[in-house]
Amino acid sequence: MEPQQLDQNEQNPSEYRVLELFSGIGGMHYAIRRAGKPFRVVAAMEINPVANTIYNHNFGPGAAKNSNILSLTPERIHQLGANVILMSPPCQPFTRNGHFKDVEDRRADPFVHLCDLLDKIPQVRFVLLENVKGFERSQACEQYKVRLTAAGFFFREFILSPHDYGVPNTRHRYYCVAKRTPFEGPTQEIIVKPHNKHVKSLKSISEIVEPDDGDHLSRYLLKPDLLRKRLAIMDICTPDSRNSMCFTKAYTHYAEGTGSVYSPLAREEFDRIYAQIGLAEDAEEQDRLRASLKVRYFTPKEVARLMSFPEGFGFPKGTTDKQCYRVLGNSINVLVVSSLFDEME
Repeated sequence: MEPQQLDQNEQNPSEYRVLELFSGIGGMHYAIRRAGKPFRVVAAMEINPVANTIYNHNFGPGAAKNSNILSLTPERIHQLGANVILMSPPCQPFTRNGHFKDVEDRRADPFVHLCDLLDKIPQVRFVLLENVKGFERSQACEQYKVRLTAAGFFFREFILSPHDYGVPNTRHRYYCVAKRTPFEGPTQEIIVKPHNKHVKSLKSISEIVEPDDGDHLSRYLLKPDLLRKRLAIMDICTPDSRNSMCFTKAYTHYAEGTGSVYSPLAREEFDRIYAQIGLAEDAEEQDRLRASLKVRYFTPKEVARLMSFPEGFGFPKGTTDKQCYRVLGNSINVLVVSSLFDEME
């Protein structure tokens, strides 16, 4: 089913008609829904077939299309009736792992193409962009802001983390909100704290994890060999922890720097057992002590909760854990983005 094409005479002027680009698993869709804005997603475009399958599982068959953004034209945007663009372009060109190739990286081509469209889509009145922290120092970001200004947009920049909102997870990301009318207050400095009305009491990890009701979680336990080699460098959360590391698409593939792991033991008990490992007389006893810590990976459901996806969000049958972690690592925090729709006013 093709995205709904709206007759201009049928459009509600107060409705946000959203073109969701690099739509992934629907984080932006969930964010504007959470914000309570009147909206319709007129098209969701993404080239990752796994992400599209998950998007369509949650929003209905055909909701997201396997589409190359390089083929997007001003005429197509007008035909769709879009007046809002939400996007989270690939972050690899602006990261260490992507060698900071910036606009020279071919994965940045769709974003550069969108920059070229900005002055040709006067009906679009609001644009929200999310990317990795560090994007703000890139050539691509500078080019984007120049093009926004030339196209008649005003913009405001943010670097925010869900931890500042009360979520026990740190995930600093860059956001740029652009609209046709001026913002109140200064816009030159990057905003690094959310508005007070969005700040809640910090949750603990115990409020995020799934109940241990049998064998469901046993497959997420770390293997003995990995415990021997990598336990000392891992960021380990316990039920009373109030933070966790940023989860990346390489979670479970690499042990360091891709996200936290979890032990159901109280912190005091965990520390007591961990201290005994170095005092154990033989390797077998050390292995027994490590296993008693019950260290496991966070499940995809738990990672989705840390990224503020709603409880109704799910993965279609047959999606592997590896696929789940990869698309979650590439997604957004729904709560943080939902707060930025205040800037539409």
